[in-house]
Amino acid sequence: MSTEDALQQQLATVARDAPPKLASFALWLIDHLPNVAFSSIRGVAAQAGTNPNTVTRLAQRLGFAGFDAFRAEVRQALAPSTAPYGQRAQALRNRPGTEIWDEALQTNLENLTSFFQPSGLTRLEDCIDPLLGARRVHVVGVRSCLSVAHYLAYAGAMAFDNFAEFPAMPGAIMDQMSTTTADDIVVAITYAHYSAEVVRACQVARMRGARVLAITDSHASPIAEDAWQVLKIPMNGPQLMPSLSTAFVAVEVLLAAMAARSDTAADNIAKHEARIRDYGGYIALK
Repeated sequence: MSTEDALQQQLATVARDAPPKLASFALWLIDHLPNVAFSSIRGVAAQAGTNPNTVTRLAQRLGFAGFDAFRAEVRQALAPSTAPYGQRAQALRNRPGTEIWDEALQTNLENLTSFFQPSGLTRLEDCIDPLLGARRVHVVGVRSCLSVAHYLAYAGAMAFDNFAEFPAMPGAIMDQMSTTTADDIVVAITYAHYSAEVVRACQVARMRGARVLAITDSHASPIAEDAWQVLKIPMNGPQLMPSLSTAFVAVEVLLAAMAARSDTAADNIAKHEARIRDYGGYIALK
């Protein structure tokens, strides 16, 4: 039985046996459990038409020390299967802005702290020399992950000679993957819902013998299958979609660490800046 199923069974028991107010809230939660993952205690209470004290009592009735522990369990239960984006947006309905700011700040700090544990730093460290030594580094990401993928490919190509051009045109992903070799690394970025184009790109890259660095939300992700390295990114938060903040930071520090170990990165970047400046690409302050 999955953790989510177990929680649903516990809620059904509370809905049947608890006092009316607690039972009513448990009944509501059975149909709205994902809301807990993306809301504060006050937010859940407001959506359910109850009060924070009842939310706390329900969490304790289920065996948790409090709401935070209950929310963490719900997040883990839902983690590789993200709730529909529309449901995330619905969970934000009528929540005050200050509450959203506070929760976004808290969860982003938690995400960063969780990723930058010793195990996460070790995984980043293990990527540096292979990326620097690869024949080509290809970066693949679409839809909301396009921004992270494009930044990695753009900044990477500015600093390092082996970063391939970002495949932005229709069909370019497959064209590029069909040229990969065993000396290449494909950095793939996607999360639930997993983009078919990125999953297929990884399949082709593996068929070609290339190594896959998967930046994703779960080790159960389809791009994590047979991947050379997996950077599991915590993505909690009240945002419309799973938060990409930690993914951006992970990519930024990976590039920084690569530059620190490269004899040519600083010179490459300086030459790139000079070219763009010479041809009017930058606007100088007067």
